Amino acid sequence: MTFRKYLVLGGVTAFAASGDSMLSHGMQQTGAISLHHLPRVILALQNPWVAIGILLLLGFFTSYMVALSWADLTYVMPATSAGYVLLALIARFVLHEHVSVLRWLGIALITGGVGFVAGGPEITTDSGMEAAAEPTRALAREEMLATAKSTGHDARGGVES
Repeated sequence: MTFRKYLVLGGVTAFAASGDSMLSHGMQQTGAISLHHLPRVILALQNPWVAIGILLLLGFFTSYMVALSWADLTYVMPATSAGYVLLALIARFVLHEHVSVLRWLGIALITGGVGFVAGGPEITTDSGMEAAAEPTRALAREEMLATAKSTGHDARGGVES
């Protein structure tokens, strides 16, 4: 796996954990809201912690989409679940939440699972990404040839005689 791919998976992990943490902190300041009271929801969006949390979660979704463009969901989802470890650490030491022994045990199991997944292939099909991209390339070639024929040009841009 390339450095860029590690960076994307790291971005997914960091954006998710930090975005969720800031959103949680902001919503604790805002208090309980209900969809039946829309002004209270809008007020929650004006909390800077909530707004920053939402922006970080947008970063998460962007990184997640990039990761899914080059790897299977069965690889990306477990590999990015390392964010649960980071989230638990932030919740415990920054937000001062109680994290039970049972939750720490679950986090340890997740960490072990991430290790198993990270050792596996990114693409689980035999042909991989190149084969997945080939139909798109073939279609583009066919469209280019059809356009060239309909305009009386050859595929290289010259005029047919």
